[in-house]
Amino acid sequence: MSLKEYFEETKGVGILSTADEKGNVDAAIYATPHVLDDGNVAFIMRERLTHYNITRNPKACYLFMENSPGYQGKRLYLTMLHEEKNTEQLMQLRRRHQYVGPQENLYLVTFSVDEVLPLLCKEDLC
Repeated sequence: MSLKEYFEETKGVGILSTADEKGNVDAAIYATPHVLDDGNVAFIMRERLTHYNITRNPKACYLFMENSPGYQGKRLYLTMLHEEKNTEQLMQLRRRHQYVGPQENLYLVTFSVDEVLPLLCKEDLC
């Protein structure tokens, strides 16, 4: 199953973890990523700590826990490729159209997927 199919079909909770240039870590609840045709993933971000961190350190980890018995899910290790600010593509990808104030910016941040691991590893390989 592709990542696109997985995230379209699977319900759960996601956490995006980032760190700034000094290694100060942040974790925030995020919706499932937008899986793009080229295999990269994108998140829509507001101007908050996660966005600040990713502009200083391009590495991130997205942990997704499925709404199912046990601990099922995926960990995506990511590297930021680029961002777009208030673009038409961003507006088309939005799943929830919450109000965005006139002074507030939204960013579509695109990442390469460096590695995908299960939430829990059954072997010592992870």
